[in-house]
Amino acid sequence: MAVTTTVNITSAHSAAFMERAPIAEDSGRLSAGQPPHARSDFRLSVAPMMDRTDRHYRSFMRLLTRRTLLYSEMITSAAIVHGDRDHLLAFDPVEHPLSLQLASDDPDELARAVALAEPYGYDELNLNCGCPSDKVQEANIGACLMATPELVARLVDAMRSASSKPVTVKHRIGIDNLDRYEDLRRFVSIVSKAGPVRLTVHARIAILSGLSPKENREIPPLRYEDVYALKSEFPELSIEINGGFLELDQVEHALERVDAVMIGRAAYDNPYLFATVDNRFFGEAVSAVSRLEILERMIPYVEKWEAEGLSPHRVLRHTLGLFLGRPGSRKWKQLLSPPAVFRMSGADTLHAALRLLPADVLDERA
Repeated sequence: MAVTTTVNITSAHSAAFMERAPIAEDSGRLSAGQPPHARSDFRLSVAPMMDRTDRHYRSFMRLLTRRTLLYSEMITSAAIVHGDRDHLLAFDPVEHPLSLQLASDDPDELARAVALAEPYGYDELNLNCGCPSDKVQEANIGACLMATPELVARLVDAMRSASSKPVTVKHRIGIDNLDRYEDLRRFVSIVSKAGPVRLTVHARIAILSGLSPKENREIPPLRYEDVYALKSEFPELSIEINGGFLELDQVEHALERVDAVMIGRAAYDNPYLFATVDNRFFGEAVSAVSRLEILERMIPYVEKWEAEGLSPHRVLRHTLGLFLGRPGSRKWKQLLSPPAVFRMSGADTLHAALRLLPADVLDERA
């Protein structure tokens, strides 16, 4: 069964977690090991992003950081119950620590989905109460659930009843006409009684009528003080803040007031931002990996997936921002963009980058 061979081989990697291991030539996996399971004290995470945080992005990010919590894309409970679970849920052990983000409004179906996902070995389970898209609203999931905190509490309880893994909730500071701090406090007061180990709070309201998901990430103003007030009022809760974090200095300042920080778009657009986070935020005595080392370790990975019939573009598209702001960034983007990316194999593209990009940029460490 694919679940067993793909996922349940974690113990062999855990011992290597504290050292930067080279890529495994025979497997094509980005070998970086993994930290202990079932933790709830992550100080930094990369937000779940549709069409972005797939298994190839996560494996790529593990070359930059081992300690940052990563997420799956949002998956509905119905998709797990009725769909191709291996396609939806399988991942490589190097992706740990990894949270599975779920969306549902049906406690029974959600509990079944969690039970079906259990053998895959995710470290945490997360309930999405923040996505504002029209399609998600039509299914009565995502941000609109903030209007029914009692239902959210039942969903959390259903997840906890079906798994021993930590359960967390990602939500907004409010929606439409429930946009006051008092509404946020009521939501958290009710949901927290169901026992989630962490609340990840996007510090913008979601406007469910009239704004697109992209606009909902940009137009509603950031209200960090609401999240900080929440932590002050509920000091016993683990509170993570999300929204607008672009620099590590911002993260450091936020960690003085909350327990964790989630980074979204900046983690995708500027992945090398994470080259120093294991040392800076987790106390790991490791130096930053160079871009040269990253590209070299990507070669057998992309070869492995290309041999299985996957377009190398599906893997390499996630690395587009690797040289953001550095000499050679334009050339790198040209190599990864049509028509160039479709003329060469993934390995040939990476070898070309090693020849064409400035040596001093390839060698530099953050």
